[in-house]
Amino acid sequence: MLTVSHLTKCFGSRRAVDDISFTAEAGSVFALLGSNGAGKTTAIRCMCGLLTPDGGTVEIDTGAGVRKSAECRELLGLSPQENAVGTHLTVEENLRLMGELYGVEDADSRTEEMLSLFGLTDERRTRGKALSGGMGRRLSIAMALFSRPKILFLDEPTLGLDVLARRELWRSISALRGQVTILLTTHYMEEAQALADRIAVMKAGRIAAMGTLEELRAAVGGDALEDIFVRIMEGDGV
Repeated sequence: MLTVSHLTKCFGSRRAVDDISFTAEAGSVFALLGSNGAGKTTAIRCMCGLLTPDGGTVEIDTGAGVRKSAECRELLGLSPQENAVGTHLTVEENLRLMGELYGVEDADSRTEEMLSLFGLTDERRTRGKALSGGMGRRLSIAMALFSRPKILFLDEPTLGLDVLARRELWRSISALRGQVTILLTTHYMEEAQALADRIAVMKAGRIAAMGTLEELRAAVGGDALEDIFVRIMEGDGV
């Protein structure tokens, strides 16, 4: 379980993340929504240790005790907006590199498992630079999962993909539910509606509304998440 309490990050006088708090239950999918500049990516980077927050805490309940995220990065996986894929390495080599970096003892079998899980077996000898956008995103997520993290951060996982590639990736993400806690940011309302157990809408660095889709419908009004999101952005948050 991931617990974020009063997380704050400033750049000069601007509060990019402004005192946000939430809990992502173990095995669930938690979505952060917001327009450009809302603070989603900065929040993700603070949670996974790439940025040092100016205030607040990020804690992980491992089942064997609660630890600060900065102290247990081996439990975290990140697939950033920009694919962290070696362009001159093959798909298989990219995965094996993760095994070397994290000291995964069963790297050979884990590589085969990831190739199969993400439909990359036929692409195993394809270099990163030759992959389609959808295949590149699949590989990026497979790499983030290679070390068996407890929490997976997906920052705009389907950005720039066509409809079919996006739906394929949704299926891959849905298959992970219950196995790993997922925190994703997205601009696609239908993506959050299809994947997320709980949703938080960020506005100017703060959480303007949060809950399940049904809870947001009851609190804000509207039916589709896009309608709810627009109402919150126009000032009707809760």
